Amino acid sequence: MEVIDERPQHPEPKLIGLADFSAPNFGMVMATGIVSLAAHMLDRPTIAHVLFLLNIAAYVVLWLLTALRLYLYPKRLISELVAHISGPGFFSMVAATGVLGSQCVILTGSFFWGTCLWVLAITLWFCLTYTIFAVLTVKEQKPQLDEGINGGWLLAVVATQSIAVLSALLATQLEQPYKLEMNFLALSMWLWGGMLYIWLMSLIFYRYSFFTFSPADLSPPYWINMGAMAISTLAGSLLIINAPEAPFLLSLLPFLKGFTVFFWATGTWWIPMLVVLALWRHVYKRFPMRYDPLYWGAVFPLGMYSASTFQMNHALSLDFLSAIPQFFLYCALVAWVTTLFGLAHMLLRLLSATIGKPQAS
Repeated sequence: MEVIDERPQHPEPKLIGLADFSAPNFGMVMATGIVSLAAHMLDRPTIAHVLFLLNIAAYVVLWLLTALRLYLYPKRLISELVAHISGPGFFSMVAATGVLGSQCVILTGSFFWGTCLWVLAITLWFCLTYTIFAVLTVKEQKPQLDEGINGGWLLAVVATQSIAVLSALLATQLEQPYKLEMNFLALSMWLWGGMLYIWLMSLIFYRYSFFTFSPADLSPPYWINMGAMAISTLAGSLLIINAPEAPFLLSLLPFLKGFTVFFWATGTWWIPMLVVLALWRHVYKRFPMRYDPLYWGAVFPLGMYSASTFQMNHALSLDFLSAIPQFFLYCALVAWVTTLFGLAHMLLRLLSATIGKPQAS
């Protein structure tokens, strides 16, 4: 049996053409979508709609590239899908679909497109969940914990909660009994996402504390530690808002409120820790900062923290937290522009290298 090297390939992250195109590129749609939604919530309609249009274009292009890569390099794509270090990254496809669906519902009121993307997100979630985790369970060749897990595994949580969020949003536009059923699905996905976070975060924290940690190991997906809790907060807040129209949610209201604050507090705890680790990586250890599609996974949590805190304020009337969403929206916008600049710079370098090759020969 062929043994696949699942160790992270650092410190030279790069994207060299279609053969190297990877699922985490969908993080661009996740990041752009949630920054757009946060801008909409905080009365920045122009920014919200411009980013929405860009997101639609990016989503279509990314799916076309994925389909082309599956056609041209099927073995390579499948090998990444069933690898411990890269497989969970495919959940970014689910999360991107869910976030774009939420944009359709909130920014345009389109129940039709929101439902279409909801169906696609659930289909992807089901197929990826029971393919990736089943294969990783039965594989004979497995990496050590420190080589096989990183923050990217929490994309499975983000994907699950993105379906909970979109389901809760669609429930507001449905009549009974479908409203009740959609809210129940949202609640179920919210609870499963929270449980999955506890499982995975226990392993990640164990890897943090008891294995050697180099700057190359601190890849951008570790910001999903916070982002997974932020989107869980958003889903919980929407369930609280929906409670008056779903009796079973109304009976669970104290539980919903308590766990929503629990998720928000956990995500908040991570922010200073991640900032310290980022300074350790790039300032103290002088690890170079080059563009990597994984950096979109660091933009997404900033936008999500802004949106989720705003929605929690609305659901629980916590007006003393009102300055936080504004601050993190600015942070998210700066991070988004910086990452986009890095992407443009990388594409220009690739274009120059491609044009220069015939001349060199």
